[in-house]
Amino acid sequence: MNFKYFSLSEFDCPSLPQSGKNMDTNFVYKLEHARELAGIPFKITSGYRTADHNKQVGGVPNSSHLKGVAADIAVGSGSERYIILNALIKAGFKRIGVAKGFIHADTDDTKSNSVWTY
Repeated sequence: MNFKYFSLSEFDCPSLPQSGKNMDTNFVYKLEHARELAGIPFKITSGYRTADHNKQVGGVPNSSHLKGVAADIAVGSGSERYIILNALIKAGFKRIGVAKGFIHADTDDTKSNSVWTY
């Protein structure tokens, strides 16, 4: 699978090489659309997670990362946060978490639409 802005290895769990292939294709295409709209690079800090790694990083037991439908994107400044957040919303993401150093986006349809802070 070829994507314009991402390689699946960017979504690898640190504890499982080549696990980025477990990412949901529709999720990655949607993230590609947001990246196109933003016009700036997205650095993925967390994509697919194994259950053990999710536990190690303090992820919730039903984390969308476990299903390959979530990613955390690094942010460095307020303006960068605004650009990425705006692009995610325009691309149709309806589940977004905002933290000081990253933005979480997922397409987990088993959970309600929400925007939250960490």
